[in-house]
Amino acid sequence: MKKRRFSRQVLSSDLAILFYLASIKLVLHFLTNSHYGYFTDELYYIACGEHLDWGYVDQPPLIAVVAKLSRWLMGDSLFALRFFPAVAGAALVFLTGLIVRELGGGRFAQLLAALAIIIAPIYLAFHTLLTMNAFDPLCWTLGAYLIMLIIKHDRPRLWLLFGVVAGVGLMNKYSVAFFGFGIVVGLLLTPQRQLLFEKWVWLGGFVALVIFLPHLSWELKHGWATFELLRNAHLYLHYPVSPAEFLWGQVLLTHPLTFPIWLAGLYFYFYSQDGQQYRALGWAYVIVFGLFVALKGKVYYLAPAYPVLLAAGAIVTERFIRQSQSQWLKPAAVTVLLVGGVLSAPYTLPVLPVDVFLRYENRLGIPEVKAEKGESGRLPQNYAYMFGWENLAATVAKVYHSLSPEEQRKCAIWASDYGQAGAIDFFGRAYHLPEAISGYQNYYLWGPRDYTGELMIAVGFSADDLRPIFDQVGQAAFIKCEYCWPDQDNLPVYLCRGLKTPLQEFWPRVKCYSCDRPPFAVH
Repeated sequence: MKKRRFSRQVLSSDLAILFYLASIKLVLHFLTNSHYGYFTDELYYIACGEHLDWGYVDQPPLIAVVAKLSRWLMGDSLFALRFFPAVAGAALVFLTGLIVRELGGGRFAQLLAALAIIIAPIYLAFHTLLTMNAFDPLCWTLGAYLIMLIIKHDRPRLWLLFGVVAGVGLMNKYSVAFFGFGIVVGLLLTPQRQLLFEKWVWLGGFVALVIFLPHLSWELKHGWATFELLRNAHLYLHYPVSPAEFLWGQVLLTHPLTFPIWLAGLYFYFYSQDGQQYRALGWAYVIVFGLFVALKGKVYYLAPAYPVLLAAGAIVTERFIRQSQSQWLKPAAVTVLLVGGVLSAPYTLPVLPVDVFLRYENRLGIPEVKAEKGESGRLPQNYAYMFGWENLAATVAKVYHSLSPEEQRKCAIWASDYGQAGAIDFFGRAYHLPEAISGYQNYYLWGPRDYTGELMIAVGFSADDLRPIFDQVGQAAFIKCEYCWPDQDNLPVYLCRGLKTPLQEFWPRVKCYSCDRPPFAVH
């Protein structure tokens, strides 16, 4: 009898309920992450996983390791590739609930915060795909949770674990550095500043540096390639938004219905008595928000900051309902979030067949999606870049296999960007294609192999770009894609003969670290 009562208590405990809520998010992604197709960045990360290194032009090494590990453990399926992002999403829900508990929130606050994470469009999108963004919020949130434990329980040795989290986070994505900067400045602005003068903080920083040092060494060896990429991206590819647009983007990405909750979270850290000792976390959000606006960062860069705000805001909401003695607000709030989440989910969670999604989109009156350069697409960008890649490889294969065996042996397949190159490398194995070459991002560092340039299949370039550098350029195929993003539709495939400069000598001219157009075309 006692054993049965104990089992019921365990199964109905707060931690058990958080586990159930985390499992809901996990199941959502497990049921949907095999829909549509491979995302362009995923194909690139697969290629990076085949060239494991301590760094890449456009990212630290962890994502390539995850891609390699996923394929080694579970194979090449979409489910396998997206398994760890789904697990990271479930862990984020559970960790957000733990933060609520640590801040003094009750069961309803834990439910509300977890539900806000589950329905947030940005996290549905992040945890559907294998990208660095899938793990970034978890690193930020775990770091914040450790800081709460340090402050609340006076456990300075946890700075060592914080250093591990920060180091691993930096090996995933550089944005963790912004979080760390925000925390340091936030602590300096509060009475908790004395924490920064303890030896454990410096030891934790040293741990983070040791973990990150191999990547810094890689950057030094490769001439700080990432800084060159960021400079080019700032000049050519980023289309900055105003502070008001940046703020509105935060509301949309986290879901308009959760906006009052995370706004209440800011109130908790800055004005409530219970949140006073954690005010550095509120300052960290404000500081990082200001940094991303000043640096013209993309709207989604701040997404990892919201679990900490949603956790605190859920507590404020719970207390408001208790003080107003309006218990009916609890089921009402949960119902509103659920309905709003269900209505918005198809836009970031691939739960509907494409034709059904397009009808759904039209029914909601959502305008045609616009690309940064003004083109329009039928699907949102996060979906459009999941289409057309196998067809691209199949089309290139037809051109390649139209050549004689002797020509095939010396023919290089030259792609204009990493998505096309990654598609040829991944899907091309079934068509017996050689690996692609490209000057885009880290493909440039992988080089042209032993090709001479005598015969090349060029994908994604214009004839005007190619004719000045080859003796002969002829269009061999044309790639159409109904649902692709505009820059991947109507792609010409050219058969090019006689590169005027040997490929090994010409290769430095193809280098394109987030450039606006093929560099060789402007020489």
